[in-house]
Amino acid sequence: MKKEYDVIVIGASNAGGFAAAAAAEKGAKVLVIDKMRSAGYLYRDTIASIGSKAQKEAGVEIDKQELINFLTEFAQDNVDQRLLNTWVDNSAETIDWLDERILRPHGAHIQATPDAYYESAMNKAFPTGNEVTNSDGTYWELGYGNWVLDEVKKLGAEVRWQTKLQSLVVAAGEVVGVKVEDLPTKRSYEIGAKNIIICTGGYGSNLALMQKWNPMGLKTNVYSDSMRDDGSGIVAGLEAGAAKDEEAASIVFNRAAVSVGANARDMYEIDMTPPNDPAYLWFGSYPFLRVNLEGERFYNESAPYQFAIHAAARQTGYMQAMIWNEETMDDEHLKAVHTLGCSRLGFPGIWTAEEGRKQIAGLIKENLVQKADNIEELADKLNLPVKTLTNTVRRYNELCHKGKDEDFGKEAYRMLAIDQGPYYGAFISGRLLATLDGLRVNTKMQVLRENGKVIPGLYAAGNCSGGFFWGAYPDHVPGLTASHAQTFGRLAGKFAAMSKQD
Repeated sequence: MKKEYDVIVIGASNAGGFAAAAAAEKGAKVLVIDKMRSAGYLYRDTIASIGSKAQKEAGVEIDKQELINFLTEFAQDNVDQRLLNTWVDNSAETIDWLDERILRPHGAHIQATPDAYYESAMNKAFPTGNEVTNSDGTYWELGYGNWVLDEVKKLGAEVRWQTKLQSLVVAAGEVVGVKVEDLPTKRSYEIGAKNIIICTGGYGSNLALMQKWNPMGLKTNVYSDSMRDDGSGIVAGLEAGAAKDEEAASIVFNRAAVSVGANARDMYEIDMTPPNDPAYLWFGSYPFLRVNLEGERFYNESAPYQFAIHAAARQTGYMQAMIWNEETMDDEHLKAVHTLGCSRLGFPGIWTAEEGRKQIAGLIKENLVQKADNIEELADKLNLPVKTLTNTVRRYNELCHKGKDEDFGKEAYRMLAIDQGPYYGAFISGRLLATLDGLRVNTKMQVLRENGKVIPGLYAAGNCSGGFFWGAYPDHVPGLTASHAQTFGRLAGKFAAMSKQD
C-alpha cells in the first residue's frame, strides 16, 4: 500500500486536534479524519496541569509525587505510574502551547484556579485547573477547539469530515493504513500512512460494548452524554492485535434528574452532547441530603460525584432522592460548600446560583423536581414513606445544628439544615460523560500487544487509550481527563512524526 501520509489522526476532538498540530509542527504530512461534521465544540475548558505559566503566575504549587501517589491510591494501583509521570512532566508544556499559540492570538487566555478547598481525606483535592478564559475574563471561551483545528490546517494538515473509520489496514504485523467510509456517498476506500494515531474516544454510546466492558455503567447511569463514542477506534485496535484495559473506567456526573418511580437499572438513553442534555440537574453535585427509596439516609453525601452513584447502586432501583429547601439554594449556602471544577459556584463553574435556581424552576415544570410546603407533602409527591422521610429530615437537621454528623461523618461546613419550606426533592442518577478504559500504550503513546510489544505504526491517545484511569474518575483533580487527552495527543503527534517506529 502506498503511504500517502506520514501521520493519519482518527478523531478531531481534544486528543486528535492536539496530535495533528504537534505532528504538523514536526513537518509531517498529516491527515485528520472524523465521522462528524465538526468537533470544535467538544474541546474542554478546564484543563489540568502541574506548573503551567498561568499556575506559576497565580502562585499555585502542586507537589508532583503527592499528586501521583494520590492518583495511584485512588485507582488502587490499577494504573501505569509511568503514564502518570509522563502526564505530569508534559502537562504544563501543553497548556502553555495552547495559551500562547491558540488562545492569545484570539484575545483569550489561560487563567489558573488557585484553590481547591477540602477538609476530609475522602475529598482531598488539588488546584490543577487551568481555565480557557474569554477576552474579558468572565467565562470560558467555548468553542476554542475550532481555533485549534484552524491552526491544524494552517500548519498544512488536511481534515476530512464525515469520514468514518472502518478498520485498520495491517500488513506483516504492521499498521500501514486505514479503511474508511465516506458517509455522504457510502463509498469505502483505503488510505496509507507511516503511522496512525487513534483518538476516537470511548464507547459509552455503544450498548453492546457497554454490556461487554462496563455493565455496571449501564445500571448506574441513565444517560450517555456523548453519542459520538461508539468505541470504533478501540475495536479497530483490538482487531489489529492490541491489548486493552481489563476493567472499566469512566467519568460520571451525578446530575441526572429522572421521573419519580424511575429505575436506573432499566434506563439508559444515548443523548446528544451539550447543550442538548435533557434533565440536567446542576445541584446534583452539591452535598444536599440524600435518601433511598425507603426514605432513609444511607451515606455521606459529601462524596465525589461518582462515589455518590456507587452508593446508590446498593439501594433499591439503583436510585436516590435528593432533598433540599429554598434556603440552601441561596448564594451564601451554595458558596459555603466549596465544590470544584464545573460544579463550582460561579466561574469556572457552569452557572451562577441564580441560573441554578432558574434551572430548578424549569425542572419543576417538567415534573422532574418536586416542590412542597412541608416534608409530608414532599414525601407524597416523591412516593416515599412519609413517616420515614419525616424522621430522616428531623434527624438530619438535628445533626446539622449540632455541627457534627454522628451518622455518616460529613464535614460540618457541608451540613446544611433544611428547617423550613418550601422544600424540594428529585430522583437523581448518573450521566456518563465518557468511558476511560482503552488500548494499552507505552509512554510514547505506542499501542501495545498483550505481550507488551509495540504494534508498529499504531498510536493512541485520549479516552480510547488506557492505563491512566481505573474505576471512578478523580474529580477532585479538576481538568484531568481533558489534560490527559490533550497532553497525550500532543505527545502522540510528536512521536508519530519524528520516527516511523523505534
